Amino acid sequence: MKVLVLFDVGSPPEPTDSYSVTALRREQNKPMEADVITSLRALGHEVETLAVYDNVRDMFDRISTFAPDVVFNMCETFFLDRAHEPNIPGLLDLMKVRYTGAGPEALMLCRDKALAKKLLAFHRVRVASGVVSSRARPLRKLRRFRFPAFVKPLGEEGSNGISLASFAKTEAEAIERANFIHQRFQCDALIEEYIEGRELTVGVLGNPRPLAFPPREIFFGKADGDESAPRFATQRAKWNDAYRRKWRIRNGDADPLPAGVPERLAKTARMAYRILKVRGVVRLDVRLTDEGEIVVIEVNPNPSLAKTDDFAMGAAAAGLDYPALIQRILDNALR
Repeated sequence: MKVLVLFDVGSPPEPTDSYSVTALRREQNKPMEADVITSLRALGHEVETLAVYDNVRDMFDRISTFAPDVVFNMCETFFLDRAHEPNIPGLLDLMKVRYTGAGPEALMLCRDKALAKKLLAFHRVRVASGVVSSRARPLRKLRRFRFPAFVKPLGEEGSNGISLASFAKTEAEAIERANFIHQRFQCDALIEEYIEGRELTVGVLGNPRPLAFPPREIFFGKADGDESAPRFATQRAKWNDAYRRKWRIRNGDADPLPAGVPERLAKTARMAYRILKVRGVVRLDVRLTDEGEIVVIEVNPNPSLAKTDDFAMGAAAAGLDYPALIQRILDNALR
């Protein structure tokens, strides 16, 4: 099968730039792309790659000349702007090219976290309630709000914009953090209730019937002698290895769950997949309260597919090794 792998980069590609698997791992800091490309080739597919920054013509020309059977789409930005994430599959739809992952509609719905949660809540999926502070008209007061609050950018991913300051104990702290997000990220801010509990993730693979993987869990430790351990996944807690070691943060198979919770987690994940019109893959981030309540925190229709990340590890727990997972993602796109 001919597969064109699309991935985004942070600057215009130069003729001297290398996007070999080795360069992607060591120089470009793109382990997911390297893992996917390596697996596709090992599966026997004819693979070409295209680094995307801001040139639509490059995509159009490469697709026209290579004529792939399927595009493996891993683009999250165009011209460094996440708002354009839905436009990549939109272009592929116009060109009548099959591709992996979610379509424009699901990407647009999930990118607006507040809208996605309104849709889930309408279908009686428990979500963290909240309000949006728009950059154009920032909120000055929070009426009838239950603190503590959690404040984050409305449309960012990968915990971008989330730090320890995102946890707000008072109205003043929440408003201050929202204003910081307006200025720093030039976007709206979501202020929502903070949910205390275990942090779990559930991956879903379209099959074409959605298959929910066993849950994964983020375990938060603490530095020696320090009781102020983070209780949520900040950007550093997700991506900074030294910080994770200091705070003893790790991801792994979920610890034993109360009776019935695994089944309810799977049902919730499949419902979110359908409600938000996702196809291909999705990762659901939830909190499990002490009372056993499942609260959806976020829905990510473009999760990391790196071999050692939660989605692939969840698939492995479900009996799908990494090459089998990548092949199933391709097969779903061909359907």
